[in-house]
Amino acid sequence: MTEIGQYNRLRVVKLLDFGAYLDGGELGEILMPTRYLPVKCDIGDELEVFVYRDSEDRLIATTEKPLATVGEFALLRAVSVNQMGAFMDWGVMKDLLVPFGEQKPRMQEGQNYVVRIYIDEESNRIVGSARLDDFLYREAAGELKAGDTASLFVANRSELGYQVIIDNTYWGLLHHSEVAKPLQRGERIDGFIKNIREDGRIDTCIYMKARDKTDDVSDIIINKLERANGYLPLTDKTPPEEIVHQLGVSKKMFKKAIGALYKQKRIIIETKGIRLSDNIADK
Repeated sequence: MTEIGQYNRLRVVKLLDFGAYLDGGELGEILMPTRYLPVKCDIGDELEVFVYRDSEDRLIATTEKPLATVGEFALLRAVSVNQMGAFMDWGVMKDLLVPFGEQKPRMQEGQNYVVRIYIDEESNRIVGSARLDDFLYREAAGELKAGDTASLFVANRSELGYQVIIDNTYWGLLHHSEVAKPLQRGERIDGFIKNIREDGRIDTCIYMKARDKTDDVSDIIINKLERANGYLPLTDKTPPEEIVHQLGVSKKMFKKAIGALYKQKRIIIETKGIRLSDNIADK
């Protein structure tokens, strides 16, 4: 299914002087202007494209890469403000509108703001919102637990640390003590759920501390495998710093854990990586 505001792999069905039409399925044929077409392009070719609506409300396919897709957050600069709202540079030809009702505070030209990208239900157009609390939970749901890997988006800096957006879904805190060097607003980093407090608020970290229990590291590896479609390019020959970067644990603990997981028949150790065994992957 072709999704507006996302990357899609679409097939070329027509070639014309001004571009090509791609098969958008239930959305019909989608124009891809000539400037975005590869030098060699034939009918039947499949292209990886981003789909959005232009200023005339037509669906357009482009190879331009927006700073965020629908459902994600980005730090964007307001390039103009008029009676409709603020228009943000988000990496594609048509600027992203943030209506006045979605601004907090009122936006000014030339300033940067954290914005959430979404599709307005009434107009079916891609727009932005700076009212971040409308899209995020402050308390963890039952599926989150300490040790889970997470994608962290740096939204703001405070006295305690950095206010981060976890997996485009939750607010979290990354304490200054967990950061080796200053982070920038809008930066995306890989991290972990460090702790879920009694009030449900979430503490995060970039690196998990070395573990004494092999079972803890095993859980981290299985969790990471499940999020990576069952395969990780990590072995006992992988440099220690890469293992720390990917999993937040030492190479010594990694080797112990994959040995235990292999004996339990939970993973398969291959030449260039590790893979979830069928009995785990099928669940």
